[in-house]
Amino acid sequence: MYYPREIEKEVFKSIANNPVTAIIGPRQCGKSTLAMHIAGLTDKEFIYLDLEKPSDLSKLDDPEWFLGLQKDKLICLDEIQRKPELFPLIRSLVDQWAGNGHFLVLGSASRDLLRQSSESLAGRISYKRLTPFLLSELKNEIQLPDYLSRGGFPRSLLANDDKQSMEWREDFIATFLERDLLLWSGFSPETMRKLWQMLANLNGQIINYSLLGSSLGVSHTTVRNYVELLKSTFMLQLLPPFLSGTGKRLVKSPKVYLNDPGITNALLRIADFDQLAGHPSFGAAWETMVLTNLTGSFPHFNFYFYRTSHGAEIDIILENGQKRVAVECKAGLSPKLSSGTFLAIEDIQPLQSLVVAPVEQGWPMKEGVDVVNISRAIQKIRDLLG
Repeated sequence: MYYPREIEKEVFKSIANNPVTAIIGPRQCGKSTLAMHIAGLTDKEFIYLDLEKPSDLSKLDDPEWFLGLQKDKLICLDEIQRKPELFPLIRSLVDQWAGNGHFLVLGSASRDLLRQSSESLAGRISYKRLTPFLLSELKNEIQLPDYLSRGGFPRSLLANDDKQSMEWREDFIATFLERDLLLWSGFSPETMRKLWQMLANLNGQIINYSLLGSSLGVSHTTVRNYVELLKSTFMLQLLPPFLSGTGKRLVKSPKVYLNDPGITNALLRIADFDQLAGHPSFGAAWETMVLTNLTGSFPHFNFYFYRTSHGAEIDIILENGQKRVAVECKAGLSPKLSSGTFLAIEDIQPLQSLVVAPVEQGWPMKEGVDVVNISRAIQKIRDLLG
């Protein structure tokens, strides 16, 4: 079953307005499915090449000759990070052909990791990021407990049962470590697995590279490089601190979040929601779910957290221009805020503070502070920040 993705209209618009459109995001998040759906709707003839498939790769033994024959078609190149040497040729072809809508490239690496593309195709390419499923894309057809335990990757979330979902996520982790990691030099699958598991236990906490390095027996620089690879392949994100001008002593290191609660649960050997609900990581899983849905819904906003040395803290701050909203994540049905949270709200002066909890109907906690579910939070943020 194809679930319409919120990014779909943006991709269509980009194809119409740019010679090259790139859909980037983690492996198995639905990029190829989205591309095939677009193929069925576009007026152009569509040609699809999977650069992990030997028969498709063989067509590119002479890429200039083969691609040069495809003028007036929409050419889709999947897993483009496996052949970044194609970018200069793509630039040459789109300049020769003129007009828009020539190439749709799909990649499981970030724009920074695909630096060759930004250098070769400057002014010719538009990047669109696809995430695993957001709750808003599922139209209430998936229950929140399943989403929290299985995560948003389509094959995990839509599996027949929890066992099949866990098997898929374990295979995903193994494939990343044993095959995908080989694309990038200087990385050990064994060390990466240990670090990834450590980060799963530290999900939502301040990252300490030196402490992680000591635990792994490697340098803090090595840990930084490994974390940067996980970030560049969309496995995690680093949430920077909000450095206000209040003059207070602030925590200045970022917090680390694994991007998908289902992958995090697999790394922690949490098999289903019943196990997750009783696990110490449940609060972090909820916070991760809230953060990934907010960053996926508002990709152009700035995101921060706020924490002082005296315990004033806000989980997430969204900022658009000079306007900001504070978000506190609570996994219970009767959320309460600490005095430190109220102090943080006073410090950062948001337009509104939202307490995001698994409630059906929200309520005002006090002036300027509302308890809401994630869907209502997204709507309120859109109304406040644009």
